[in-house]
Amino acid sequence: MNALAVEGVWKFYGDYPALRDIRLEAPAGACLALIGRNGAGKTTLLRTVAGFSRPGRGKVLIFGKEPRETEARRQIGFIGHGISVYDELSALENLTLFGRLYGLPDPRARALEWLERTGLERVRDGLVREFSRGMRQRLAVARAFLHEPSVLLLDEPFTALVDRAIAVLQTLLRQALAAGKTVIMSTHQLREALELSSHVALLVRGKVAYHGPCTPEMVADPGLVYATYGEG
Repeated sequence: MNALAVEGVWKFYGDYPALRDIRLEAPAGACLALIGRNGAGKTTLLRTVAGFSRPGRGKVLIFGKEPRETEARRQIGFIGHGISVYDELSALENLTLFGRLYGLPDPRARALEWLERTGLERVRDGLVREFSRGMRQRLAVARAFLHEPSVLLLDEPFTALVDRAIAVLQTLLRQALAAGKTVIMSTHQLREALELSSHVALLVRGKVAYHGPCTPEMVADPGLVYATYGEG
C-alpha cells in the first residue's frame, strides 16, 4: 500500500482551478519533492494532502485512509509557514500538551526526548515568547516529529530557517527516511530537496508536468526538471 495516493484531485477557488486532476503516489519510505513556480499549486496540494483543505473533486489517501480520519491524522506530521506553538507556554509545556493531544502514553518523557534532539533541553522551562526565531523554529520541528508520524508533510521547510535549524531538520529528515518514514515536501530550494529525494513531482499551473524518480542527473543539475518538463 502506498503511503500517499492522490487520485484525480481538483481544487477550485471560485471558478479558478488551483489544482487540475492531480494524480500522485508515494510508496512508504519515499521522499517526494513537490516543485514548481510560485502559484503552481504546491502549497494548495500539500494542505489538501494534510486534510486542512478539502478537494473539490477526487480524493487523497494516507495509507488508505482519508487525511481527516483520526487514524490518518495520527500518522501525519506537518511543518508549514507558521510556527504553530503557544507563546505563553514553556517549550516543555508546549510539547507535553501536543503529546497529550496525540494520546502518547508518556507525553512528558517524549517532550523531553525531542527537546534534547533539537538542542532545546537547556531552555525547556523558558517561555516561547522569549525565544529567538531559530529556537522557535526548532521547537516547531520538535512538535512535528513528536508523535513519530509515518508521513511528514513540509511546506517550504528550509525557507527562512536559520542555519542551525536547517542542520537539525536535515539530520532528522535523514534519520526519518532511514527508519522508513515517508517525506513529502514542497520547496523552491531544489538542491537541498533533491539531495534528499527519491521522487519528484513538478507542478505547472496546477497540473502535474512530471512525476517520477529523482535521477542523479537531476541532483547534478537541479534546473533540469524545469528545462525538460516545465516552462524553461
